[in-house]
Amino acid sequence: MNKLGKLGGTAALAVAVLATLLPLYWLATLSLKREVDQFAVPPLWVSFQPTWAHYSDIFVNRNFGRYLWNSAAAASVSTLLALAMGTAAAYSLARRPRPGLAFWILSTRMFPPVVSIVPLFLMLRWAGLLDSIAALMLLYTAFNLPFVVWMMRGFFQELPPDLEEAAMMDGQTRLGALWRVVLPLVRPALAATAAFCLVIAWNEFLFALIVAQTDQAMTLPVGIAGRVTQYEIKWGAMSAAGVVAMLPVFLFAALMQKHMVRGLSLGAVKG
Repeated sequence: MNKLGKLGGTAALAVAVLATLLPLYWLATLSLKREVDQFAVPPLWVSFQPTWAHYSDIFVNRNFGRYLWNSAAAASVSTLLALAMGTAAAYSLARRPRPGLAFWILSTRMFPPVVSIVPLFLMLRWAGLLDSIAALMLLYTAFNLPFVVWMMRGFFQELPPDLEEAAMMDGQTRLGALWRVVLPLVRPALAATAAFCLVIAWNEFLFALIVAQTDQAMTLPVGIAGRVTQYEIKWGAMSAAGVVAMLPVFLFAALMQKHMVRGLSLGAVKG
């Protein structure tokens, strides 16, 4: 019975992995297929003549390199800013609890983003920041900040205050104890939180669509959606753009995998 249970678990895991990887494989092969092969019946899973024409199209004939740079700049800068400000706020709330303030910070994530798009558009227009990467950096930082505060507050609460008190008795200030003692201990948590913020900013579509009015500030999601035209859907170009858009996130996740796993499980076991 035990062997049957293990076999069933392995089969279920294999089905889950297949269901996860199959769309990615289809996307990658679609980006390499000629238009005549893209929707052949039966589908051509392996036996097709690959072409790099779609990748050439998005980088040479389209301004996809600009979209990639805009997304990378907006996502990375906003993630760093949200981590810097949110970590300091989370540490303060963890050591000097203010439940009402903590709930108010989290409540800003509860309303739909579309509710705030009109006032934000008017404020950005008044500030002269429309159609700029700086506007997206500010927006993504503001919307990631409550998430960082809520996440890091839980991690800081799991650390005993005696660590900072011992450091301050040795001559450290509160800020020095945070920098030299606390932050090294929650480094995996920072990595996990940064990964979530980066993915949220990287995939954000609504605000980028409204704020970015030209290629100067257009990001990857908006640029990929632009391949759906009035007369046709450029499946090959969209697939190639999707593959390129996935690679930075996969690379970041692979580099931070060990820290992310430790961060997600930090504080799960209390002794």
